[in-house]
Amino acid sequence: MKILLVSEYSRLHNSLKEGLEKSGHEVYILGHTDGFKDFPVDFPLVKKWDTGLLKKAKVAIYTIFGFDMSSYLTYRQFEKNKAKFTGFDAVQLINENSFYCQYFFEKKILEFLFQNNKKTFLLSSGYDYLNVKYCFENPNFKSAIQPFLSGEIKKSGFENILKYRTKPFEKLHQFIYSNIRGIIATDMDYHIPLAGISKYSGLIPNPINTKKLIFQPLSISNKIIIFHGINESNYYKKGNDYFEKALHIIEKKYGSKVEIITTRNIPYLTYINLYDKAHILLDQAYANDQGYNALEAMAKGKVVFTGAEKEFSKYYNLTDRVCINALPDVDCLVRELSFLIENPNEIIAIGKRARTFIEKEHDYIKIAEQYLETWKSK
Repeated sequence: MKILLVSEYSRLHNSLKEGLEKSGHEVYILGHTDGFKDFPVDFPLVKKWDTGLLKKAKVAIYTIFGFDMSSYLTYRQFEKNKAKFTGFDAVQLINENSFYCQYFFEKKILEFLFQNNKKTFLLSSGYDYLNVKYCFENPNFKSAIQPFLSGEIKKSGFENILKYRTKPFEKLHQFIYSNIRGIIATDMDYHIPLAGISKYSGLIPNPINTKKLIFQPLSISNKIIIFHGINESNYYKKGNDYFEKALHIIEKKYGSKVEIITTRNIPYLTYINLYDKAHILLDQAYANDQGYNALEAMAKGKVVFTGAEKEFSKYYNLTDRVCINALPDVDCLVRELSFLIENPNEIIAIGKRARTFIEKEHDYIKIAEQYLETWKSK
């Protein structure tokens, strides 16, 4: 098959591409490199008018005329190279706003892809119209909507999620929905809100290329090292405020028994290697399942604080913990961290189970086969 994967913001599409290529398929990624993370793509789109004086001019133009220069310039880049994006057997969009454009230009790009390729599928791997709708209608569902509703996140810092509640994005959702063959969820955070949706094709776990993520069994001879990597644009959405408060208590409580490493906004390739010496990694507190960052750390054998609600354990039929279910609760985080620090053998055991779980449920070649089966059956 000839396959076009649209956009990248976690390495999901890169790992899927690697799995598909192992089976002899021709695969390309089109999209932005996701800013400081700098993921590789075959056909890169550059977000223009996004810094300095040009950004100020862009904001002024948008305020006065409602016209977004970045969207227009992304569309122009696509239009210039559109001949390269035809004749694919399957096109997969990473979400409902894969090109980060306003409704008008996003729709124009998607129209071309729908009309000039055989089948198109949509991933639910981040916030989109149906997911945001479900989270607002079910405020007890663990999601980044919770810190917004409680006032921890201001509206101005939540626009990239709130946009899915606007009329233009509802129209965009309906347009996409009417043209795709199916929607695929990547974990329980997206699977649960899609239950009962007619075009829902089911959950396919995130693909992880374990060949690139070396597992080294944890050993503890001195300090227990805790790693906390922060993406400042998602600070409150991930619950980093709770992690930082908990770490402050842990540092006071255990002193020289622990070493805490905190990073902010570093490129993916730097980040993925920086936590190699860590035993514990703090990922996010508003999830039901693991996102990509957590899965890669688990593949390396780290004990990850992330989403692991009962729905996740039930789905994978787990009886022993493969990660720690993080909650937006400082006392709970301190209890869990204290237990691990005082029981280092449990750190070693969870790290081993984490790697085994990734190999069994997230192997990139097996996952690529699941995608192929879904694409061919629709």
